[in-house]
Amino acid sequence: MKLTILGGGGFRVPLVYGALLGDHAEGRVTRVTLHDLDAGRLSAVARVLADQAEGVPDAPEVTATTDLDEALRGADFVFSAIRVGGLEGRAADERIALAEGVLGQETVGAGGIAYGLRTVPVATHIARRVAALAPDAWVINFTNPAGLVTEAMSRVLGDRVVGICDSPVGLGRRVTRLLGADPDEAWIDYVGLNHLGWLRGLRIGGRDELPRLLADEEALGSFEEGRLFGPEWLRSLGAIPNEYLHYYYFNREAVHAYRTAGRTRGAYLRDQQGAFYEEMGKPDTPALAAWRRTLADREATYMAANREAAGVGERDEEDLESGGYEKVALALMRAVARDERTTLILDVRNGTTLSVLDADAVIEVPCLVDANGARPVAVAPLPYHAVGLVTAVKAVEREVLAAAESGSRETAVKAFALHPLVDSVAVARRLVEAYAAEHPGLAYLRR
Repeated sequence: MKLTILGGGGFRVPLVYGALLGDHAEGRVTRVTLHDLDAGRLSAVARVLADQAEGVPDAPEVTATTDLDEALRGADFVFSAIRVGGLEGRAADERIALAEGVLGQETVGAGGIAYGLRTVPVATHIARRVAALAPDAWVINFTNPAGLVTEAMSRVLGDRVVGICDSPVGLGRRVTRLLGADPDEAWIDYVGLNHLGWLRGLRIGGRDELPRLLADEEALGSFEEGRLFGPEWLRSLGAIPNEYLHYYYFNREAVHAYRTAGRTRGAYLRDQQGAFYEEMGKPDTPALAAWRRTLADREATYMAANREAAGVGERDEEDLESGGYEKVALALMRAVARDERTTLILDVRNGTTLSVLDADAVIEVPCLVDANGARPVAVAPLPYHAVGLVTAVKAVEREVLAAAESGSRETAVKAFALHPLVDSVAVARRLVEAYAAEHPGLAYLRR
């Protein structure tokens, strides 16, 4: 099988390739094509992959190209992890929002809207090229904002595009292990949108063990989300929120932490990864070692501003393990290609799963996956507090899609103004003006 990775010069591509190296079953991926617009980044990542493959006799063959159509032809799976505007764009998104006193995070609030407005037209173009050149391919989308971008691509590709995220998987794994169980044997009741969901139950042997955790003060404060939100708030919710809900529940504290930090997360990653790719420009740099060193630092500093706002310290070693989006992607490909049935938390079209949303709305829920694709399982209705957030943010996503399609600056203003974390229409108007002036990718928004 051929896997095409869009954003193939991206820093986390070696995680995907590493997962492929451990798959030796029949019907596995044997060819990987990396696509990126930056030839230098492609070359750097290809060197890391070559180091990874050393000593692996059946390692997938790797090729690289800056031509999108060439990359897509013959693909069985397309993994999309692009970043329109690069990390420089992300840093600008954060800076402009914070100047207005609102959150500029990559996928949440004003920053997420700006990123979505830049990314949706590109993702839609990619979806059309996939439909034309690889109509039988399955697209696995990791491009952020993942739910919004998956929904945009689904308008072209239908159910042949599936979004993935490692946040709910990592949350489920931490909670399951805390309860002394095997994550592979637990059923995780998780529901919401991408970066806006709640773990509402965890069934082990047919019994929901989440109430046992919520009643244990010490255990509840011993893991990442427990320290971020605090045991009292988790008990009030009766659920464990996705870590990104910290931006909603503790917005004032998060914005303050971001504004007083020396650098925003985007600026930090821009500088850190810039140094990595610069180092990789030297032919004698040990590629894999340099990448691993940079990755370790990246994971240790994840959501550092939020931990500061919550008054907690450095990440514990057990929290450094991500949900493993590369493992989710591999499990998804195996299920589809080999009909190895499994259950995964994915971003898919709603159908009739959540009655408060229409059928085409992309949601994040457990799905049954096999050769026919991913189908959301039935879930209990959302509580009203969650309904409010989910429907409000989905309304914003729809305005982003409408603005990207029409080029209407007025619709873009509406998207910003309707978001729960943007507190004024006047602020929304200034944000649109500032983002349009900063980003060439938003030149399509007409005055």
